[in-house]
Amino acid sequence: MLVEIQALVAPAGNGMGRRAVVGWDANRLNMLVAVLEARCGLSLGSRDIYLNVAGGLKVTEPAADLAVAAALISALTQKPMPADAVVFGEVGLSGEVRSVPLQDLRLKESKKLGFSRAFMPKATHKTMNICAIGHIRTLVDLFMKGTRE
Repeated sequence: MLVEIQALVAPAGNGMGRRAVVGWDANRLNMLVAVLEARCGLSLGSRDIYLNVAGGLKVTEPAADLAVAAALISALTQKPMPADAVVFGEVGLSGEVRSVPLQDLRLKESKKLGFSRAFMPKATHKTMNICAIGHIRTLVDLFMKGTRE
């Protein structure tokens, strides 16, 4: 099942960032924020972060890590993800992006729903444009130069 992840990153009023999470694990969000700060040099700790899984769904699998990271980076840089792209992968503490189960099935279903590219762990797939992400820094770099390329 595909879900939409939404994020809002805003300056904190009192210097300490507030976290509000709907539909995803708040501890996992804190871990991703720490990884983005420590491994990618992004400044998120002193910002308010609001994260929402659209439609009232609850996501528990780590495969959503990369999508959440993409939503956070997108909100921070104010650059949207391409509308034709899906994002999935598990993010480790060192920033590495790990493969997740059923990658081919995820891509097949995404293709059926009209998506033409994917940001995901390294894989080979002949029917979609794959942007292989081995480390979270790669995703940050894509946003800094623009994801539409």
